[in-house]
Amino acid sequence: MSIVPKETIEVIAQSIGISNLSSDAALALAPDVEYRLREIIQESIKSMRHSRRTTITADDVDAALTLRNVEPVYGFASGGPLRFKRAIGHKDLFYIDDKDVDFKDVIEAPLPKAPLDASLVCHWLAIDGVQPAIPENAPLQVVAPPSEGKNFEPKNELPVDIKLPVKHVLSRELQLYFDKITELTLRRSDSPLFKQALVSLATDSGLHPLVPYFICFIKDEVSRGLQDFSLLFALMRVVSSLLQNRHINIQLYLHDLMPSVVTCLVARRLGNRLADNHWELRNYTANLVASICKRFGHVYNELQTRVTKTLINALLDPKKSLTQHYGAIQGLAALGSNVVRLLLLSNLEPYLRLLEPDMLLEKQKNEMKRHEAWRVYGALLKKSAIVDLVWKDDLNSGRLLVSLFDLFGEGTLSFIPGPEMSLFL
Repeated sequence: MSIVPKETIEVIAQSIGISNLSSDAALALAPDVEYRLREIIQESIKSMRHSRRTTITADDVDAALTLRNVEPVYGFASGGPLRFKRAIGHKDLFYIDDKDVDFKDVIEAPLPKAPLDASLVCHWLAIDGVQPAIPENAPLQVVAPPSEGKNFEPKNELPVDIKLPVKHVLSRELQLYFDKITELTLRRSDSPLFKQALVSLATDSGLHPLVPYFICFIKDEVSRGLQDFSLLFALMRVVSSLLQNRHINIQLYLHDLMPSVVTCLVARRLGNRLADNHWELRNYTANLVASICKRFGHVYNELQTRVTKTLINALLDPKKSLTQHYGAIQGLAALGSNVVRLLLLSNLEPYLRLLEPDMLLEKQKNEMKRHEAWRVYGALLKKSAIVDLVWKDDLNSGRLLVSLFDLFGEGTLSFIPGPEMSLFL
């Protein structure tokens, strides 16, 4: 049975000029009218929800009628709710109480302001993740919640321009990509799939949104994984791949990246096993530091200066371990011949006096320390290309110091014979 009574159908028929509608016809039309009304109401509710409102308006009904190819009802475009009144003597008849408007008042009313012309204005929503304080952007109101048990009392304080970072939203695909890369770096760095991941990091063009996440991941893992040699080497390979990718702008994050890279170069200990070849990791990281300085040195003028200052301080500090000295030598040598000539060679003599006791069996009984000293010695021999030969001249009882510069890279060394010869490298 329809919820629309046949009397309503008869009243509607009389309102459009049909006065001889039979009761049987009105009773048959009632279910169809109910069905049509339900359709219009459902479509109106959809329009209301898409408009993010909780109240149905006449515009929603017009949209539903247009969707059903029905001519919309005109004259009900008011934004406020409609007020219906019951007709006297008819319990099922309602009408809208329209206010009588004087035509003279309508004519004499002032004209509304003309609408503004459409225009297009460009402005920055955010710069490097920070919303600028400009009139076009909505102000960010930051109000601290009152503490428990205390009433919030506003204080007369000076206005402070607070710029909150804009929320960074990643797509589902980028999140899965980041999770897979980090999983391979942490647990499967020796697998072929990790090598393919490094190639992807070096070539893919859509990875720029992930750069700050990779930088934070590298920084956190280096700070707490200095005892894991394989993890540190995998992280440095990830850094190398990110640097090779020309589609991402990594220079904005160098201030977070460089401390982690330099740590893998001059840290006291990398790994916790004797079998860990931390010498190779320091060599790899030294070339990485040199490539960063070469690529971004023209953008950040103080980049190479700060790196060389850190390395030379690590080299000349007697409290530092020999492994740290080795990393500093490799890092300085990778920065170029000018750095070697100006910094390494000029400090060679005082450093040799510091290194010599650890190389001699009579003075250094610890085999590991002696091995580290000879590794440092080999780095100096290869990188600085200097051999100091000192011998005594019996004729004039003088001493002659000869510096030989004919050893570069893997070149060979020719010794000059003399009455007394000692090697101080």
